[in-house]
Amino acid sequence: MTNETVFLEQFRENVCYTDLVYQRVNKKLKIALSRDMLETLVLSILADASTLVEKRGKNYYVTNQLRRVRLTITSYSFRLITAD
Repeated sequence: MTNETVFLEQFRENVCYTDLVYQRVNKKLKIALSRDMLETLVLSILADASTLVEKRGKNYYVTNQLRRVRLTITSYSFRLITAD
């Protein structure tokens, strides 16, 4: 298993969300997903073998080139902060 695979598995098991992040992600991605749909999208990105992980400072940047999405996840609590 590569480090990225380990990180992605850990993210899938522990990712959490705040009430504000659902609104923030929808706004930043210019979409209108329900909470369940947004969580499904995040989990599918984290399950994709082509997803890349980079740690900078206190955050992980999880990038999926095919979907053209980058998730920002805190390293200490695995909380989703935003998406670009």
